[in-house]
Amino acid sequence: MQDYEESVSFLGTWGPFQKRTFFLLCLTTIPSGYNLLAVIFLLATPPHQCYIPDNSNLSQDWIQTSIPVQFNLVCRDQWKQPLTSVVYFLGGLFGCFISGQISDRFGRKPVLFGAITALSIFSSAVAFAPSWPVFTMLFFLLGLGQITSYIVAFVLGSEILIGSTRVLFSNLCLPWVYVFGMMVLPVTAYLVRSWRHLSLTMAVPGLACIPLWWLIPESPRWLVSRGRFQEAELLLRSAALENRVEAPHVIFLSANVEKAKSETTESPNFLDLLRTANIRQITFILWLMWFSLSISYFGLSFNMSGLYGNPFLNYFLVTAVELPAYAASWLAARSLPRRLSYISFTLLGALALLLIQITLYSYPTLTLTLVLLGKFGLLAGAGVLYMFTGELSPTVIRNTAMSSCAMFSRVGSSVSPYLLQLAVFNEFLPWVVVGSLSVLSVLVCVFLPETFKQPLPDTIQQMALTHRFRWPWASMSLSEDDGKSVKDQTTTPEIICTTHL
Repeated sequence: MQDYEESVSFLGTWGPFQKRTFFLLCLTTIPSGYNLLAVIFLLATPPHQCYIPDNSNLSQDWIQTSIPVQFNLVCRDQWKQPLTSVVYFLGGLFGCFISGQISDRFGRKPVLFGAITALSIFSSAVAFAPSWPVFTMLFFLLGLGQITSYIVAFVLGSEILIGSTRVLFSNLCLPWVYVFGMMVLPVTAYLVRSWRHLSLTMAVPGLACIPLWWLIPESPRWLVSRGRFQEAELLLRSAALENRVEAPHVIFLSANVEKAKSETTESPNFLDLLRTANIRQITFILWLMWFSLSISYFGLSFNMSGLYGNPFLNYFLVTAVELPAYAASWLAARSLPRRLSYISFTLLGALALLLIQITLYSYPTLTLTLVLLGKFGLLAGAGVLYMFTGELSPTVIRNTAMSSCAMFSRVGSSVSPYLLQLAVFNEFLPWVVVGSLSVLSVLVCVFLPETFKQPLPDTIQQMALTHRFRWPWASMSLSEDDGKSVKDQTTTPEIICTTHL
């Protein structure tokens, strides 16, 4: 387990096997990206009047093209609109909670394609919803598969690919294809004005990805973590034939096999993220960072409706800026420490969002520029955070850890539709909140261990240790890993820097 990457180094990093896995996994994220912000267009409210004079002659052409109007989610029932968005994100939260544990126990591949299939089925079913309660229930089920499919694709690629290829996949190509799916959505929504037809269209990318089941392999690293060495070796030898390289006679040494088997007698679960002091501290910090970044990201997206200009163009621009954001994230991941990269990008985004309150009504063009800059910083920081979380989490529980973070991300996104309501108290308050939460995520990031140029941990015991702040008057403090007392030999504040076990 400890020498997994060395054991599979005979495959190289960019052979036909890696290329096939790389590109096909990227394609599996299109359905997830295409469905991400469908709530913005499916729940868009057209111009309307709550009280219509008897002698008015208003056009009713739009009545069948809008969910809020068709299901009467306007005027006195307008509160149902943000609730519907919350239900969608709560579906993602529930999906993350169950999918991570299922993936760590039964495999990455079944969960990936199960989520993609769920996206297609429930997106099609939404088009035939006869009422708002039925629509809301189906929207919840649609949310189950949206973030799950992306998280599992990320984990699967991160475990199959190694070295610079993994960085390229995780920080650039996978997010770019995901963003491509997001960018196609406003074009589709502009051309397909009926919400029922749009829902049916959203099912097409998922259906097109289902045949990839026979072309995408299971994670050999996960197979090894579960003690299924024969299956892992068979997969790796098949990959060696595809890459036209010779596999060693023995891929995994017997001593490592026996050790790994003894470590897999118990199946790790969600509670293992809280079992020891070190992993508990890392988990809490990551949960807070994902929550803060998510509420900022989705809060910015929902606040786009208050900006000047064409909403379709604004949405397209705010989505397109994710391409350079992920490119910057990839460049940083190649040569810079994770904490420095995350802090720099997120602070840039937070500063831009806080400045919006100065320009919001006086300078519309400058405001849009600041929104784009804020989105750039947040997304570049998110790209680093995805890789950072994957590198901190051990293989035996990596998908559970990633999914638990995505779960807290969905808590943030569930709150974000209500950010607009804060404008009742102060028109700038939504922008202040999203900027301040980004700053908070930066402050807690400094306590995480650095993972740059470190091998992926396979077991919980191989996880890096957190950083602890010690006050000058503290003569005794708790050690990071087991809570035993250690003597403090310093008289000034310091950050304890530690490395992998």
